Amino acid sequence: MSDDNSTIQTEAPRRRTIQTPLREGTFEYRDLLKGSDYGPPIRVLPDVNLVKVGGQSFFDRGRSAVWPVVEEIAACAKQHQIIVGMGGGTRSRHAYSIGLELGLPTGIIAAIGASTSLQNAHLMQILLAKHGGILTSFEEFEKLPLYLRVGCIPIMVGMPPFHHWERPPATGRIPANRTDAGVYLMAEFLGARSMIYVKDEDGLYTDDPKKNPEATFIPKISAQELLDMDPNDLIIERVVLEYMQRAVHVREVQIVNGLKPGLLTRALAGEHVGTIIYAPSTESSLI
Repeated sequence: MSDDNSTIQTEAPRRRTIQTPLREGTFEYRDLLKGSDYGPPIRVLPDVNLVKVGGQSFFDRGRSAVWPVVEEIAACAKQHQIIVGMGGGTRSRHAYSIGLELGLPTGIIAAIGASTSLQNAHLMQILLAKHGGILTSFEEFEKLPLYLRVGCIPIMVGMPPFHHWERPPATGRIPANRTDAGVYLMAEFLGARSMIYVKDEDGLYTDDPKKNPEATFIPKISAQELLDMDPNDLIIERVVLEYMQRAVHVREVQIVNGLKPGLLTRALAGEHVGTIIYAPSTESSLI
């Protein structure tokens, strides 16, 4: 008995390791990152459509602009799963101006932008309440399947929740990731069926058509072509064009004029009724 106990005590402990390709090296090692793709990620909610409603395009115009788009979203939600992401509008621009004047850093300005987007989300939720509109926070992502299954229309803040962790922009202190980017990132995470930006223009132009009547409409263009053009102004945040080219699921977005009744309905049905911005498809098959 003593010999057996002695054997057990002197036996070297067995080393246990987790077999994974990520075991060796750091996450900054390029070759390790190249081998870290186990295949394409799943589509979490493949039937859902993300609809971003511009705050400046609608709520800043008041009742005459807001009610028609509210009714159209409500009607479309009877046939399609829809998540609405809200922009901040002119109030966010005013808040940004005050923040810049006070010398606030980018992270705080990003948090301020989220608060104005939240105000519009509250307004939209109340207007859509009788149709199933429900205000949903980022912490409630796991409840989205339930909300959609019972016929709700989730309304979410468009601003991504980077807040104090917002990365410094290339120019100035205004956060590059604003409401267009936030709703797009949401769509990519969910593996959404479509990403539609509802604006107050027919889509993308070579210049701002409000200021230049000679501006030419662009019905379809790749994200890289648009970046190469490097226009002075854009109807969509530039960072979205960069994200699209690295995305797995949502490699196409459409911009439609929500002031023209029926265009959102047609876009949700798969029609090309505005400007489509796309990134060439990747080799990997999507789930």
